[in-house]
Amino acid sequence: MAYLWIALAVVTTICLLNLLLIFGMIRRLREHTALLSKMPTGPTTTDLILPAGAQIGSFSAVTTAGEAVSTASFADGTLVGFFSPGCAPCRERLPEFVDYAAELGGRDRVFAVVVADVAAEATATIDQLSDVARVVLEKDEGPVAAAFGVKGFPAVGLVSADGTMVASGSMLSGLPRPAAV
Repeated sequence: MAYLWIALAVVTTICLLNLLLIFGMIRRLREHTALLSKMPTGPTTTDLILPAGAQIGSFSAVTTAGEAVSTASFADGTLVGFFSPGCAPCRERLPEFVDYAAELGGRDRVFAVVVADVAAEATATIDQLSDVARVVLEKDEGPVAAAFGVKGFPAVGLVSADGTMVASGSMLSGLPRPAAV
């Protein structure tokens, strides 16, 4: 009978210690939740590129075909896109961008920027875009991406001839369909 009382005391002690540990974990989880709620979040899909109505910054660059492009080289309703070869959403949305660009009827109304630190990584993306767009290859945080305020990929938009963003986002479904030339 004495062994039964000893076993009961040991089990009771273990249960009380377990209960104390659970209360401690709950308190720590509440602290972590409060800290996480105060943390800044990453850019949303509307923050990836300058919003509609914003003026793009000035830039000049050379395309992969050797053409000079600048802020002044945009026609009204120019489609712009920023892609990174290592980005899974970019790979998913690239065919849709190519189809949308083909509807516009000319490379002069489509401008794409491929952002990669190593040019060899961007070859496949550039090949897909070069038939329908003027393509610029630049390193991370390059002058073109800075002019458009790009903070994430993919980022797409429509630009007017005066350099104002008409519409922008991360998906083409949010852009109006301009008339082909």
